[in-house]
Amino acid sequence: MDLPPENDFCSVCHESFTLPCQANCSHWFCGSCILRVWHHGSALQPCKCPICRRFITLLIPTEYAQRQRHEPETGQVLENIERYNRLFGGGSPTLMQRIRDLPFFIRRLFRELIDPQRSLPLVFRARMIFAMLLSGLYVLSPVDILPEGVLGLVGLLDDLLILLIVFLHLAAIYRSLLVYRHAGH
Repeated sequence: MDLPPENDFCSVCHESFTLPCQANCSHWFCGSCILRVWHHGSALQPCKCPICRRFITLLIPTEYAQRQRHEPETGQVLENIERYNRLFGGGSPTLMQRIRDLPFFIRRLFRELIDPQRSLPLVFRARMIFAMLLSGLYVLSPVDILPEGVLGLVGLLDDLLILLIVFLHLAAIYRSLLVYRHAGH
């Protein structure tokens, strides 16, 4: 997994990261700090990112933090992160939330695809290839819902819409994979 940028600090405690976690908005926090932010507000809804104010619906600890699970304090923080992810990671975010999260999930997905150390489940790879293949066929085919030849630039909208739907689908599949991985399964 990725690590927080070097020479960066937690925006909550303003110190070096301890058990760094990346939120779905791409910001990094100490695991215990972001959980403290959540406990400060309502326990019935996800907390908002202290930086961008978007709802945090998924916290992803680093691989290094996962390997330190045997330490009592680390294990407790990771259990609380898994509980947070179980509560808020599986919910259905709004369309705007999905569109805002799209760059985060697509960037992570492609990084994971090119990393030889990571292996994605076969079902996920098959769904991803199928979605990309169908969208590629539609975009390249002469048959369109809104033909470009007749409507000009407006005719490109259906192709762009299809691509957006495919990227949203891929991000949703990848999000569910991350939730499954980091919710204690």
